[in-house]
This record gives sequence, structure tokens and C-alpha cells, in this order.
Amino acid sequence: MSLVGKLAFVTGGGQGIGRATCRILSREGASVVVGDKVPSTVEETLKTINKEQKGEHLGVELDVGKAQSINNALKKVVEKYSKPPTVIVNCAGITRDNFILKLSEEDFDEVLNINLKGTFLVMKTFTNAMVEHGLTNGSIVNISSIVGKYGNIGQSNYSASKAGVELLTKTASKEFGKMGIRVNTIFPGMIKTRMIETVPDKVKAQFKSMIPLGRFGEPEEIAEVIAFLASDKSSFITGASINVTGGF
Repeated sequence: MSLVGKLAFVTGGGQGIGRATCRILSREGASVVVGDKVPSTVEETLKTINKEQKGEHLGVELDVGKAQSINNALKKVVEKYSKPPTVIVNCAGITRDNFILKLSEEDFDEVLNINLKGTFLVMKTFTNAMVEHGLTNGSIVNISSIVGKYGNIGQSNYSASKAGVELLTKTASKEFGKMGIRVNTIFPGMIKTRMIETVPDKVKAQFKSMIPLGRFGEPEEIAEVIAFLASDKSSFITGASINVTGGF
């Protein structure tokens, strides 16, 4: 599953699934651009992938909720590599959990701004750049969540944002197909990330009992699927929604 010669851009690359994705993509030979809002986490990821797999990697500070920040990141990428990436992975996401009757308008808006609008802005900006540079054989992978299919108590904003990511992806796959750009969604289940650490142990135990494989997933298990979708091995897959949930 070689990604040699490919340039990949990963949002939320500073931790969790994003960091694991940077590691796996670089392992497969891609040059990786690590984008994250927290500069220190970008440096940590860069240090990790450079230690594991030497390559022409780059870190950029990125706020996916702001178009100007995305444009600035794209400019830095093109300055370094003389071309935009053809692999885009949207891992950036946040939670602001609360029951609907207690959820503030600000927390609702912030989650949709990052998780849904951010995915839209990154796709739009980088796809336009690919088209302008005459690049085809592109692959965009958007990270949703299994709660985007079934909902979850206390996560109305997060569930709605992740449900939106799926339909945004399906629409983009129809619009971008003629440009040679594939767009797919991954639905992670309960994965061992910093986001899960905030969940009470009692709730985690309940979730684990509902997973046929009897455990939570590792970030790398999502990243391996992302690498497959980024590669030519998945050349006829677009508009797909792939559950990686342990059977949840």
C-alpha cells in the first residue's frame, strides 16, 4: 500500500487519530503536512514522524474554523512543495457536551463551526488548489463518528455535526468525481483518544459491553483505513461511509 510520491495534509494532526494518521501515512512513504491549532502538538507529531520515517514533512498552525487560516496553511504548503497536496484528511474536531436543555448556543455553534464548517472549508480550499494545478487522483477522507449515525445523550451538537460530515462527503464525491478526486467518510467507534478520557468510567464500561470485539479501538486502526483510502488500492471507492467500530 505505497504512498510514495504523495503529499498529504492532515488536520487535527497534533494528537489522537490525526497524529496516528500522520505516522501511518509517513510510514507508507507520503510527505506529510501536520496541521493543528496547538503549535506544540504539531512539533511533537513532526518529531515523532521524523524519528520513525525521515521525509519532507511540514508543520503548520491551523484553525479550520477560519478560512484565512486555511488559506495561509495552503500558501505555506505550496511554497515548500510547489504544489498542493492530493491527500486531504479532515481529523480536526471538538466536543462541547451537554444535554440539549442546558446546551448553550455558543457551544452548539462552536462544534458545528469546527467539525462541519471546518471540513467544508478545508475541502473547498484544497480541492480548488488541486484543480488550479491540474492535479487528479486526489483522495479526501473525512472523519465522522458512529454517533453521527445513532446520536448520543449529551452530544446533540457533536452528533449533528458528524451526521452533516457524511452528507457533505457524499455530495462532494458526486461533484468532485469528474475531477478525479475521491471523497470518503470514516465512522470511528469508541477509540482510545484524549476525547474518550473525559468520559466517566461507568459510561465507558457500558459502551465496551456493547462492542462485539470487547474493546475500544486504537487510533492506528483508524489510520490504517485512512491510508488505504488515500492509496491507489481504493481507486474505485468514493462516496463510501466506512464503520470502524469493532461491531458497535
